Amino acid sequence: MISRIFDGIMKDMQGKVALITGASSGIGRATGEVFAARGANVVLAARSEDSLSDLTRKIESQGTKATYVVTDVSIAAQVERMVGHAMEKFGRIDYAVNNAGFEGQVSSIADLTEQEWDRVLNVNLKGVFLCLKYEARAMLAGGQGGAIVNVGSINSFQGVPCFAPYVASKHALIGLTTSVSAELGPRGIRVNLLCPGIVDTPMHHRGRLLFGDAIYDNILATRVHMRRAGQPEEIARAIAFLCSQEAAYITGSTLLADGGFTHTL
Repeated sequence: MISRIFDGIMKDMQGKVALITGASSGIGRATGEVFAARGANVVLAARSEDSLSDLTRKIESQGTKATYVVTDVSIAAQVERMVGHAMEKFGRIDYAVNNAGFEGQVSSIADLTEQEWDRVLNVNLKGVFLCLKYEARAMLAGGQGGAIVNVGSINSFQGVPCFAPYVASKHALIGLTTSVSAELGPRGIRVNLLCPGIVDTPMHHRGRLLFGDAIYDNILATRVHMRRAGQPEEIARAIAFLCSQEAAYITGSTLLADGGFTHTL
């Protein structure tokens, strides 16, 4: 009985379509694999064509349909093209995961340039806005509802010295997510925010190089309840949960997937 229930959950996305940005590596790549494993057709978007092509081949070799579109989410025309590509290939979008983002450079507020501020906010915040705009249009036109997950961070709640643009962009996603959820919820589209902690991704490897292993290892040993970094597939499964029928009454919410980091004094 339990195995039949589990099998049903694992196949609950059969025939659905998932659009995932930032899909070339880390959490985005793992999310593409998790949605495909649960039966969804996937549309993969990022700036790295080689990585997207490789993941598309891998997913299709396992019997699920996949396609990719090279996209810079900070450019409206490219985001519109991305959503149009998904509609052309599959005729619908059921799930959207707005994951594309990057950390930017370390800089004191006194030395932070306007160009660096714009560079980070254009991807991490404007990019999510643009994705929401065109994803919502497609979902509303289709009339079947949908689920959208924006990807924030533990820095949606906590500041970090010399990372003002990144932290500001991730804080802003809370307000953006709840606002759009209030607008789209009555029309059958759920919108939630998933906030990962320290996860074993290229971004955090860059952080280790920047700040040193000792700082990271101390944080893992003293701040993270589980005493380890998360794995991309663990975050991907949390994203899939928020899109699934198991979360049918969850919208406008923020889910932390941080191993307990945020709740340590």
